[in-house]
Amino acid sequence: MTIHIFIYILSFVGIWIGSGIAIKAVERLSRSLRMSSFTISFLVLGLFTSMGELSVGVNSILENDPEIYVGNLIGASIVLFLLVVPLLAIVGNSIRITPEFQGFNLPASLVVAALPVILSMDGKVGKIDSIIAIVLFGCLIVSVQSKRGLASKLTKINHREGVKVTKELLKILLGVIIIFIASKYVVEQSLYFSNLLNISPFLISLLLISIGTNVPELSLVVRSAFMRCNQVAFGDYVGSAAFNTFLLGILTLVYGKPVVLANSYVISFFFLIVGLIAFYYFARTKNSISRLEGLILLGFYLLFLFTEIVLNRSLFFWIKY
Repeated sequence: MTIHIFIYILSFVGIWIGSGIAIKAVERLSRSLRMSSFTISFLVLGLFTSMGELSVGVNSILENDPEIYVGNLIGASIVLFLLVVPLLAIVGNSIRITPEFQGFNLPASLVVAALPVILSMDGKVGKIDSIIAIVLFGCLIVSVQSKRGLASKLTKINHREGVKVTKELLKILLGVIIIFIASKYVVEQSLYFSNLLNISPFLISLLLISIGTNVPELSLVVRSAFMRCNQVAFGDYVGSAAFNTFLLGILTLVYGKPVVLANSYVISFFFLIVGLIAFYYFARTKNSISRLEGLILLGFYLLFLFTEIVLNRSLFFWIKY
């Protein structure tokens, strides 16, 4: 028991160190490229912090159980917009919506983030669904980077700047690697304590798989509050949600046949769509998400959990013998 507690604490220390390295590197990279930290974190950190979902997806395909990655990506979108972003608004007092995320990019990002659950509503995810996900994701990336021209800036940097940019990208990668190694142990130890306490399998999967793959994003909430740079975290969350949709498309194409879903995602669809509509309304009013609005969005997440628990209460009272 003592060794498990020690590993648990050490894992969170690793996440703290890794997220600090990643955030500082994103800030320095944004200054080097004279771009906002939101754009850099959306396009770079969002990709790196989606590796957890990619790992789950690849393993579920190898195990010939693709419904796992579909359910995880749906859960991840709910966790990001109804748990992680609200926590950032609450901890950081508010989130300012940057110019890159205003106008067309705001609704476009929310639509792309909602695609995993939208495309799953007919009970399966097929080739056409995957192509839709990839194409819309690509359109969003082009729209976001065109506002600040990341591609053009990268082609114009000189050798000295190039070395600096490469150095910061490697630091971001190092930070994310540290986070993911530590996150792996956090999830493993969480499962250990859950089994030790005889918590039902449904509760473990609902709370740990989708949240476990978003431990890197959750770690940025606390770290960004201390470092006063919540735009890095916010950009990462929006980028991570968008990349999750891209992963849905790629993984389904790799699987090579339609993924038939045994479980219904109607409840997930309802809460995610209502939550994203509320998020859009809050973001459009004053170009920010206030602490109160964060609490409202967090309330949606808690209501989502409560609804799932009530509808599946027989699973929650399952006890191992």
